[in-house]
Amino acid sequence: MDGIQERALHNNGEARGTVPAGTDLVEWYYTQGFTDGLPVVPPTPEKVAACVEALGGDPQHEECRVAPRWGVLTREVMAINMVMAGCKPDYAPVVRAAMLALSANAFNLNGVQATTHMAAPLLVVNGPVAREIGMNGGVNAFGSGNRANATIGRAIRLMLLNVGGGTPADLDKSTLGHPGKYTYCVAENEADSPFAPYHVEKGFAPEDSTVFVIAAEPPHSCTNHVADDPEGILDTICSAMSTIANNNAVSSGHCAVVIGPEHARTIAAKGWTRHDIRSYLHMNSGNPFGKLAFEHRYGKVYNRNLPRWYKRDLDARIPIVPSPDHIHLFVIGGTAGRFSAFIPGWGHMSSPVLRGIEGGGPSGPVCVDGTCYL
Repeated sequence: MDGIQERALHNNGEARGTVPAGTDLVEWYYTQGFTDGLPVVPPTPEKVAACVEALGGDPQHEECRVAPRWGVLTREVMAINMVMAGCKPDYAPVVRAAMLALSANAFNLNGVQATTHMAAPLLVVNGPVAREIGMNGGVNAFGSGNRANATIGRAIRLMLLNVGGGTPADLDKSTLGHPGKYTYCVAENEADSPFAPYHVEKGFAPEDSTVFVIAAEPPHSCTNHVADDPEGILDTICSAMSTIANNNAVSSGHCAVVIGPEHARTIAAKGWTRHDIRSYLHMNSGNPFGKLAFEHRYGKVYNRNLPRWYKRDLDARIPIVPSPDHIHLFVIGGTAGRFSAFIPGWGHMSSPVLRGIEGGGPSGPVCVDGTCYL
């Protein structure tokens, strides 16, 4: 076996030993614990070299360290994981940007990897790169069937397992987990959105490409086939947001909201902007503190996880997140079907990160009033 394969995924670059000729590599990777539970693609030297080249060459270049084990992620190790996940070399810039975003201090990958909560990193890609590599932001975007979505998300998970040590029951202590821990990666449906893309709202140029990452629960469906106005659609989403079951209700922080294209067109037709949507959701979702505290049935509750400036009176309204800016809004999904989704975050323990694919930052004004349109 080639030296690259011998040391595949060992987080300090050392070989684990020679693999005998004739070994079933798929089964061997299972025995080494290198998989996510599904078969992996054996990383041949040719495939690894192609991915290293797409990452910028210099295979031993250190991109980042991956918590909680703090393993060194070199370009060669990233390439190996990409190949094992089934990625094409063309996906390399997205994978690299995602890993750099996840390893930013604000994201707190150490906590996300080790929490007992079910949170998993969700990736949303914007800009031309999503179209160039064939990502899906339309029909069944969160489901199966698209190679780029599936394998980019899976490559991230393999690195979190193999380099970061996020192995279930070892350093990953998630009580339940969720299917996004296999792959949780989509693109925004910019073509069918009546609004400017998410990254343009945040100050990037339309021709820029970005990756957004957030520690998140699975999507919670918001169904409304009746409303022909923004308020009716958004009240349905507020209903999904306003429970005491999701982490935002008790730990504040950030969340994501996905508006389906049909709902988005109905909302935009009334002149509403992204800012209007986020403000309405923030203003009209939430719970009384008494509900969160079970009316003090189990003893007086203060809840230090909520912002200090929230009132703890039993009748006080507790917002789902501290401000409209903590709601990250995307238009995703197929053009038929009046569905949207609420995606709760992990809470105040992690902050989302938006990163340019090529490392650049915003070059234009943030659409503070939400008036930017395509």
